[in-house]
Amino acid sequence: MLAEQLTQDLILVLERPDLRVIAGARRIALDPGLDIPFRVGADGGVVLGAPCLAPPGVASVFLRHALELARLLEVAGVDPVLAGLCAARTAALFRALDVAEGGMSPGAEWCADMAGDVPPAARLGVVWGMLAPLQPATAIPADGFAAVRVLLAGLWPLLGPAEALMAEGGDARLAVDPATGLNHYGCSHRPRPWAVTFASSTASSLSERGFAGAEAARLRLVTDGMVGRGEAARAALVRDLHARIAAHFHLADDEGVVLAPSGTDCELDALVLAALAPGGHPVSNILLAPEETGSGVPLAAKGCHFANDTALGAQVRQGGLIDGFPADTMLLSVPLRGPDGALRPDGEVDRDCAVLARQARAAGRHVLLHRLDLSKTGLLAPGMAVLDGLTGWDGPPPDIVVDACQARLDPCRVRDYLDRGWMVMITGSKFFTGPPFCGALLLPARVAARLADGRLPAGLAQYSHRGAWPDCPAGQVLPVGENIGLALRWSAALAEMTALHAIPRAVVRDRLDRFLTAVERSIDASPDLARLPAPAPVRPPLADAWDDRPTILSFFVRDPASSAASFVPLSLEDARALYRWLNTDLSRLVPPEADRALAGLLCHVGQPVPLPHAGRADGPAGALRISAGARLVSGEPSHDGLVPDRRMDREIGDALRVVAKIGLILRHWPAIAGAAPVQTYAPYPGMDAEVKLPPCRSDPPA
Repeated sequence: MLAEQLTQDLILVLERPDLRVIAGARRIALDPGLDIPFRVGADGGVVLGAPCLAPPGVASVFLRHALELARLLEVAGVDPVLAGLCAARTAALFRALDVAEGGMSPGAEWCADMAGDVPPAARLGVVWGMLAPLQPATAIPADGFAAVRVLLAGLWPLLGPAEALMAEGGDARLAVDPATGLNHYGCSHRPRPWAVTFASSTASSLSERGFAGAEAARLRLVTDGMVGRGEAARAALVRDLHARIAAHFHLADDEGVVLAPSGTDCELDALVLAALAPGGHPVSNILLAPEETGSGVPLAAKGCHFANDTALGAQVRQGGLIDGFPADTMLLSVPLRGPDGALRPDGEVDRDCAVLARQARAAGRHVLLHRLDLSKTGLLAPGMAVLDGLTGWDGPPPDIVVDACQARLDPCRVRDYLDRGWMVMITGSKFFTGPPFCGALLLPARVAARLADGRLPAGLAQYSHRGAWPDCPAGQVLPVGENIGLALRWSAALAEMTALHAIPRAVVRDRLDRFLTAVERSIDASPDLARLPAPAPVRPPLADAWDDRPTILSFFVRDPASSAASFVPLSLEDARALYRWLNTDLSRLVPPEADRALAGLLCHVGQPVPLPHAGRADGPAGALRISAGARLVSGEPSHDGLVPDRRMDREIGDALRVVAKIGLILRHWPAIAGAAPVQTYAPYPGMDAEVKLPPCRSDPPA
């Protein structure tokens, strides 16, 4: 793949994990005598020219452009002019993500035209004149680009790199901060294998496997669209996602899947379905520990807008009632912790749930009761006995919805919930380590049947397309179409789910046990940390079960300003700062005698959970989390060549280095706080380069 004349900068570009995935086995060569950025040959090979020997920010754009063009030219029946323009559009949006602001690179003067919100209809001839030398000789269309203009207009929303498209169809938290290359969750839609990542309780950057899954789905949409099958291809992709999710959790034909951008959207959908229950009674929605679920869940549980924008881009008023949702929905909640942060006894929680449910029923209301499986800190409630008792009462049963958005349970547990007639919320973005904002609500047969006669609220059209729901009369109020960003995110998540599914349950259990035991010991041995009690989830017996032990390790961190005589945890705000600094290269902010390699290590852990603590009378403390996710079990392409035992040793070593970096930060807290560093996609010196999202090595630091 590499020619002898390659500069070090270009070698780094060719080794980037995102570009390696896209390149696959394609032949790439270098011709320093070629005065254009690249040329794609008739055989599909790519020859890079002299402009690619410029700084890596420029070379990455040219290589991404060449790879896209080579793939599109291989599609049978595609107009090569259309292929060239589509590839240029993707390259232009890639450049917006990849290259620092500045002048246009020589050889890419067409970028401004192709990066706009609409195709440059009046300038297509000019743009094509600049692009034509990059591919085999092609005649200018006889109709003067008239047919190309029509096709390009329909394709435009689908054109772009997968990492850009995956940031759409969610909300502002998915947007990449140009200063850091990361989104609100501190992660990226590009692979980031050099970072130590145990953040599956919140969100994870894509692995190469997940990125490949999303990229393959994106390419199918583009290539089918280029030959006039775009609408059918989008619908087929979403149907396939429904089928794959249903197959993973063993759904029957009369059950259903509702795709949703987030667990909070799932909450909205569950309320809709509860309101469609026979009898037409107003709903009492009983939440468990809403402070340990998504921040917008309490609003969604009342049928209210939970943010100021929706996944489909509608601008709404947070807290306002969504059109068509009943105003008489009553929200009730049951805390899982006391005022001091200590866990409440299971019996108390179960009793509170039963009392609230019976009171609501006595008042003539329909009950929607949640089972939390699991919370942000790994809690499971209420118990199965109380739920079975409530669903067995005389008359219409309550609706039970299981919040399994953490997805830290075996698929057979989900099947058991569905067999009981309970809805189940799941995501591909927590335990499965897919990208953030991919959720789904699984419907048992008795609930799915309501969609044949009922009608969805009109306001749901601001949140969901018709394709996200099972094919049903109730969905006719929704707009036709698909959420492509959501579809690509689910494509990435399903790649991880498929890899985990291939691992025998006993192996999953053993790898999780080995990792979690070692990390628990490390946390407990550190005087700077205090691990939160996490009761083992009480579940029915299952051979080789892996989901009956906590996989989220939550802990407080000692406030460095406190005395050594007593443990005072970091405040929530300071815990949030520590969370960001762990994910930051701090090597320049510690003295020379400190461990600068450790300071430079990027460590992504779960966002702090606000919890009361007796040591902080000034407000909540923040509990950080180290979580075991699916990739810990199944590995990822950057681990190729490591036998399982060696790989697990490295995973454990990485987690112990997270603990060590916390200690290092505490020792140098004033200096780091004074510098106010920001998170970075990659460690220095890569961030010194022109590339905002810089090249990488294939392995994390040793």
